[in-house]
Amino acid sequence: MSLTTKQKNWILKPGKSKSAKELASNLNVDQGIVEEFLSLQNVTKKPRKVFYLVLLLIPILFFLILEFSLNIFNYGDNFKTWEKLTDTHYGLNPDVAKRYFNSVKSVPKSIQDVFTIKKQPNAFRVFVLGGSSAAGYPFMPLGSFSRYIRQRLEHNYPEKAIEVVNISLTAVNSYTIRDLIPDVLEKEPDLILIYAGHNEYYGALGIGSMESLGKSRSIVNFVLGLNEFKTTQLLRNVLKFMVTLLHSNKDTPSGTLMSRMAQNQKIEYNSELFKAGIDQFEGNMTDVIEMVKGKNVPIIISTVASNLKGQSPFISNDNKINAKSIFDQAKKEYNLTNYSKADSLFRFAKDLDELRFRAPEKINSVINNLGRKFNVPVVKADSELNSQSRNGIIGDSLMTDHLHLTIEGYQNLGEVFYNKMRVLNLLPNGSPKYQYDEQDKITRENFHFSKLDSVIADYKLKMLKNDWPFIKVNQKRNISSLIKPKDFLDSLAYKFVVGKEEWERAHRKLANHYLHNGNFEKALEEYNLLIHQYPIIVNYNKFIANELMKRNRYSESLSYLENGNRLGPNAYYAKWLGIINLSNENIDISIKYLEKSLLFEKNDSQVLFNLSGAYSKKQDFKKALSIVNRCLTINPNYKEAQNLKSQLKAIVK
Repeated sequence: MSLTTKQKNWILKPGKSKSAKELASNLNVDQGIVEEFLSLQNVTKKPRKVFYLVLLLIPILFFLILEFSLNIFNYGDNFKTWEKLTDTHYGLNPDVAKRYFNSVKSVPKSIQDVFTIKKQPNAFRVFVLGGSSAAGYPFMPLGSFSRYIRQRLEHNYPEKAIEVVNISLTAVNSYTIRDLIPDVLEKEPDLILIYAGHNEYYGALGIGSMESLGKSRSIVNFVLGLNEFKTTQLLRNVLKFMVTLLHSNKDTPSGTLMSRMAQNQKIEYNSELFKAGIDQFEGNMTDVIEMVKGKNVPIIISTVASNLKGQSPFISNDNKINAKSIFDQAKKEYNLTNYSKADSLFRFAKDLDELRFRAPEKINSVINNLGRKFNVPVVKADSELNSQSRNGIIGDSLMTDHLHLTIEGYQNLGEVFYNKMRVLNLLPNGSPKYQYDEQDKITRENFHFSKLDSVIADYKLKMLKNDWPFIKVNQKRNISSLIKPKDFLDSLAYKFVVGKEEWERAHRKLANHYLHNGNFEKALEEYNLLIHQYPIIVNYNKFIANELMKRNRYSESLSYLENGNRLGPNAYYAKWLGIINLSNENIDISIKYLEKSLLFEKNDSQVLFNLSGAYSKKQDFKKALSIVNRCLTINPNYKEAQNLKSQLKAIVK
């Protein structure tokens, strides 16, 4: 007797937990029949589970194989945060911005600061993060506030290995900072400084940006987390290719990065998008602070400053209360010397500006609130720079455009950060070389910056303001009519801003131009700039040392020889360090370097002659005679060595 369909369905009904014996009793059937039926059900269920497991594993296995293959064939770009520049130094990977920019051909670069792979025991390492204002636009790479901090630290703590590493990028916002901070924390920072907030709407991945992925922070940060996989890059490239097929080249945005990034141009004050931008900034910065504090690393955040009285609103709505009318009212109050009221109106006009390149006041409120909430120190850059401006309202005296500072403004901002570091005891251990009252003056007087950088900045600003939103698109002028170089320096600046010359080569060409025209001091200034910017390039030191020694300025050449020897020891550096120290009567140091030089080049007769002289001064005459004999074996006609040998033979006898 077999089970009926009704009986089978009753047995399989959900919730049944009875034994075969109980089921058989309830159905009044033989127990063996029930057991046989249940065993068949178990057999059919097992393959079904395996089937689903295999179905699940196939796509996972596919992506694992794909990821492995893409890595084996080195597909695409390297999205790692750090790039190994030499055997001893790291720098920010120049392609790291491709994590955040998918629609932009030329991604922004950092100011190329470097730091040692293995942190030295005497190192003081500071990381700086933010957007173009933190990077020092338009005075990049030398004009940022971080360079002021670095140089002030170098002047006052010469025994320390100062590493102020600015990894700020143009047109990025808190998403980038949040994405980079874990890798920063891995590099043992002594301090982290953040100056950010202006790019929250139109910066990469911001809610109003052409690179936006939507309003959900969770989704955007999840996508950023996937960037470590080559498969993600493949999918991005496929999507990008499909988009190019749908859109002709003439549809590709042109102009400055600023003009191209603003996809949703108009964002009304207190609108849904406006509030989403504030929430985006607050959420990301909360994550950043929590990560930093979790590693017990000191952090200083800062409010951001905008050009209040020197920049009228870009886009004003048509309502009765609009940005332009408030700005005009602010100017009237300013002219009537009602500065406090004018300041409030200028700030309100900025907030009403529907083109959100300048951070609204709410951003600074968030920064201050985060400081209180997490007990994190806040630099009041906005109020500090305001107080340094005429009549207490920041304008064109400290601003080059709507939010980027002048070179003086960046130095002032650097001083504000430095003072906060001092108050919080976050400076290097030990006593500074100079008194506090002298430090700022010394730093500014010796600040690495040249006329070429100033002209480059001027040309950058002309190009920036020759585009939307400063002018209408149909008002743009041809660059050749906008910029007219007058001399060799101007032509180098022009070639740089139009992408026909690199910054390093432009400065090197200018240095050589000065050198060939007999202006060695100007050439020396340019090479000192290059050493400051690229401290790991050895050849600059050799070139300058050689030029100084040609002019019998041996004492000045010593520091360049020492720096070159530290970076890349060779026969040349050791030889001249030995010779100069011998002339300065530093006999033991001289012997050390001369013997080191012989390890690189054992048959240098000049080194052997000087080494013999050094041992003579130590009154080790037998060794001196032995060395001078080696010298004459190599160069029998060396007259000075012949004379020294005669003197030594007379003494040794």
